[in-house]
Amino acid sequence: MVDFSKVWNWYSRESVQRAILEAAKNREVASIYREGNFGKRPNVLNHPGDIMQAVAEGAFSFHGSVEHWSNPMKLELGMMRQDQDALRTGWDVFIDPDIPDFELAKATVRQTLEALKDHGVTNYSVKFSGGKSFHIGIPFTSLPESINMQPSSAMYPELLQKTIEFLKWYMRDQLKEAFLAIDTPSMISQRVNKPLSDITNEQGLDPFKVVTMDVFSSRHLFRLPYSLHEKSLLVSLPLKPGRIDAFEKEMASPEKVKIDERFLVQNPGARDAQPLIVEAMDWASKNMKEVKDPVFREKRPEARKMMYISEDMFPPCIKYILENGLGDGKKRAVFILINFLRNMGWSAEQIEKRMDEWNNKNMPPLRSNYLRGQLRWHFRTDKPMLPPNCENENYYKQMGVHGLCQNLHDAAVKNPVSYPFRLLKSRSGEKPKKKAKPRNK
Repeated sequence: MVDFSKVWNWYSRESVQRAILEAAKNREVASIYREGNFGKRPNVLNHPGDIMQAVAEGAFSFHGSVEHWSNPMKLELGMMRQDQDALRTGWDVFIDPDIPDFELAKATVRQTLEALKDHGVTNYSVKFSGGKSFHIGIPFTSLPESINMQPSSAMYPELLQKTIEFLKWYMRDQLKEAFLAIDTPSMISQRVNKPLSDITNEQGLDPFKVVTMDVFSSRHLFRLPYSLHEKSLLVSLPLKPGRIDAFEKEMASPEKVKIDERFLVQNPGARDAQPLIVEAMDWASKNMKEVKDPVFREKRPEARKMMYISEDMFPPCIKYILENGLGDGKKRAVFILINFLRNMGWSAEQIEKRMDEWNNKNMPPLRSNYLRGQLRWHFRTDKPMLPPNCENENYYKQMGVHGLCQNLHDAAVKNPVSYPFRLLKSRSGEKPKKKAKPRNK
């Protein structure tokens, strides 16, 4: 049982409130509850009372957007790219190495910081995530103001992806050596709970199969500095880089923490990351064919044309899934939606865009890498599969959407794909064809 007074007492500290409000300035903020559920979005923190009101409602932690906005409360689900660009005033280079082993996580941070220093970056910061690893950030004011006549603020997430992919390329060999100095590949596989075959290739250990560094889509959130971690109840603690080696998780217990470091401090005019960005852009132009890594990398033979059916013709169960975020069942929903939309004659680009919009509603969203991997897998063939039938126990019923279509089941609709075609026939006055009865000979 969680001692809620511990949470209340932490956020009641004026120094904690000041630090969180400073970090939250011009960011979209979401409250996170004990089980990982998100509060309403968009939201902001402007006053100490905003923090305490959220805590009184059960919030354990606060997450802020990587992007800076002129007015975060104007953000909406499914906004067009140009509308987001108009609201976005900047974004921070946020690096989130995902690795469950604390010693390997420290090695990853050290090598990442060395790569940044090699490129002249001085205005970087580090914090303990409150969980298993660390976060590294470069503030927006360290980036060039514009690149090729385009404002840097409008180059998210493409420029972030180029920068992170370049850093991964630059530090790959050094990180591999750092990992092997800690343990053997077989022992590392046990440390990170992955099969040896999953973290090695022809050259031996692949460090970026041991640790992942994802690039995030718009409105991605990170745990704000001095927020508690909703599960560990440790503080997401900014650290001096020199303290990383000696740091232990217990040092982030609320009763031991002093508010004496900051994370992602904006320093107008610094522009110290300009050499890194220039080199990353040059590297990407030679090594990255597509920044976004689209679903189709190569031209496929022209497939049979299918009738395009718009969303207003979809059955209630599919409409509900698309219009509402899910807590559980997200991966099953991906399987349903991709196959259904393909059968509705939607293109890969249309499906990808709609799936991204849907995923932003989920609590929490699926990782973008997972979603794109599923899209690639389903589009490996030109002929789409059908989604699961309506009576499949493992899908619609367990997801709680089966009852929405009860009248359709009574009308013998066996698969969601059948519904729009029946609807089209009924609107045109054409009765569904009955199977011909065999003639008596």
